[in-house]
Amino acid sequence: MSPARKIAASLFAAATLSAVLTTPAHAATDAELAFHWAPVHYQDTDSSDYDADYLSTVDFDGEWNTLNNWEAQDDSVARLTGAAYYSVVETSTHWFLVYSFYHPRDWEDFADPFEQFTHENDMEGLLATVRKDGTAFGKLEAVITVAHSDFYSYVPADSTFTSGRESVDGTVRLSGTRPTTRQEAKGHGLYAWNGAEFPGGDGVVYVPSAIGEVPSGGNDRSVGYRLVDAFAAGGLWAQRNSSATFASWGTFRGDNGKDNAANSAWGWDDGNDGSDLQRGLLATDPAYVVSVYFANRGSFSLTYLRNPYR
Repeated sequence: MSPARKIAASLFAAATLSAVLTTPAHAATDAELAFHWAPVHYQDTDSSDYDADYLSTVDFDGEWNTLNNWEAQDDSVARLTGAAYYSVVETSTHWFLVYSFYHPRDWEDFADPFEQFTHENDMEGLLATVRKDGTAFGKLEAVITVAHSDFYSYVPADSTFTSGRESVDGTVRLSGTRPTTRQEAKGHGLYAWNGAEFPGGDGVVYVPSAIGEVPSGGNDRSVGYRLVDAFAAGGLWAQRNSSATFASWGTFRGDNGKDNAANSAWGWDDGNDGSDLQRGLLATDPAYVVSVYFANRGSFSLTYLRNPYR
């Protein structure tokens, strides 16, 4: 089967699963919302070490000690099943969904003896802003992505949102109703997909699925990734005060390359978007971040009906 047909078949299966999981007869659950809006994700890979760019979970090796994840990354590629963490917070007008993509290594294809360019653990992602419009899943209005220490803002073609304090960086392309995202090899900065082929011609296309899959190689164009609730009992948020997982608030423990250099969603920060937009707000107070980043938002509440980060 051709790569295009594989993607189409996977998207059809995902759409079918979404229809089975959710019907208009009831309000969508967080899991259903997260699955419906989960992006089709274009992960670039580097041919010098394909599997170092595969998605996984923080506990891919069966435990939450993040000081050994660099070493464990290549022990068994079969453990690198595609996954993304999600969280949902809600106001009267919008749902705000964060998707976090984890890699055990932020790496380079050259030696780093002075530990300036690499680090253990890597988590970057995006915030999707969805208006409650009376339908089961609402309407996507904006996306903010995380690439290292910068945030990038995008809108779908039919959004009313315009530039606020931050300029809109482009249009987010949709695959069906889903946003599409792209992530760099090695450093894993995340952006809206630009519609182009992977640099070098090789990469993995991850598609939301009930089951996470391991790519067959560095150029697999249809790989399932599962959604993992960040607030699940014993899950990522539950580890927030664990010294085995985090060196400080929102910062993973890591001792390969730069020490303690990767952040969870509640530690993400744009370095130059204003002193009022403090570290972690993209997850913990997304309504405020969106209200600053965008103008022409229409009806827009800043008061949370529920916010498990608080």
